Amino acid sequence: MATRRQKKQMEFAAPKKQQRSIGGTIMLALLLFLMGSFMAFPLIYAISSAFKPPEEFFLFPPPIFPNNPTGENFRQLGLVISNMWISFERYLFNSLFISLTSTLAYLLIATLAAYPLAKHEFPGKKTMNETITLALMFTPAITAIPQYIILANLHLVDNPLGVLLPTLASTTGVFLCVQYMEILPNAVLESGRIDGAGEGRIWWSIVMPNIKPVIFTMMIFQFQAVWNTTGANIIYNEAWKTLPAAMGQVATAGIARAGVGSAAAIILMIPPILVFVISQSNVMETMAHSGIKD
Repeated sequence: MATRRQKKQMEFAAPKKQQRSIGGTIMLALLLFLMGSFMAFPLIYAISSAFKPPEEFFLFPPPIFPNNPTGENFRQLGLVISNMWISFERYLFNSLFISLTSTLAYLLIATLAAYPLAKHEFPGKKTMNETITLALMFTPAITAIPQYIILANLHLVDNPLGVLLPTLASTTGVFLCVQYMEILPNAVLESGRIDGAGEGRIWWSIVMPNIKPVIFTMMIFQFQAVWNTTGANIIYNEAWKTLPAAMGQVATAGIARAGVGSAAAIILMIPPILVFVISQSNVMETMAHSGIKD
């Protein structure tokens, strides 16, 4: 039998369960509910606006939920889309092609560039890392004019590549990958080299599986940013315009089409939300079940 002293030591070593009063639990739940409601309000209002009849857009204060919900806005949107010169499928294909191609290419480029910057030593490494960090300070508005001049000189204006290639130049993904890869223990990489694996095999079989959280995080950011890109300053041919550009034309037709514009916004929100839901679940699962230490 354990002595009294041993029992006290065991009680001291055992982790103490956090005690929270009923009032504290209620306050915490209320705070989380308020924060969740505040963040969900724009989405809820956008969805409710898509089902409002035209006369309710002139009410003040504007109602959050429609008094007389209707699906007429979606029917009108269908009529507008059917009367366009270019089919809806073409706009959708252009957006999906540019968004998916850009996302996959960006993940490949960012991880390949970050691996030597994080796990190898070579002349100029410090300068490159500092340049990547400095590039994070430049917003798209600052680089818009130089970017257009470069694309014009490369004859990429009114070309889908003029929209696709600039999306691959962001240094955010490289910066995130470098920070995450630096945490990986070098002993694991050395064990791969001892087994005869080359740098490409190490990158694909060891590094990539262990940086899934940052990969899915980049996937969310990149797809959302590219999907919302209209390319209005680059693409003038209607056959190459994206779905956001086409839906933007519908939404800018005046207050008479406010409901149709809200219905178009709902359609544009669906793909990014799906990507977020799928990627977010993978990020949480990977963070809960992965991680290696020396």
